[in-house]
Amino acid sequence: MTIKQISVFLENKSGRINDVTKALGKAGINMHAFSMAETTDFGILRLIVSDVERAVEVLRAANFSVVQTDVICISCSNVAGSLAVILEHLAEHQVFIEYMYAFAQGDKANVVIRPTDLQACLEVLKTDQCDVLTGNNL
Repeated sequence: MTIKQISVFLENKSGRINDVTKALGKAGINMHAFSMAETTDFGILRLIVSDVERAVEVLRAANFSVVQTDVICISCSNVAGSLAVILEHLAEHQVFIEYMYAFAQGDKANVVIRPTDLQACLEVLKTDQCDVLTGNNL
């Protein structure tokens, strides 16, 4: 399924991630998943949150640079090899993945994927082989 993700650009400075989490917490916005990537000069905090529009508003009001992005979230079995099979299907169809991150709980793993071609990725994931693995009806 396609979901909204927000990306927050942060200076590489102590306390900046905490500033984001405090602003979201104060506004009652729950962080469901996140990933942090850094470069020499700045970091990118990617978030899946309970209220995207409100999070963008709150963070911009706190002077953060924020961008919304469409990403794909799939749920698959949390067993060795299940993600590899899904990624193999995407690779066979030349779906390039810019980045991805995942979190698991119990017998399910949730994977956030940012492909270069969102529609092509969704089409591959709609195939019978991937539906069985992901349990999704995309």
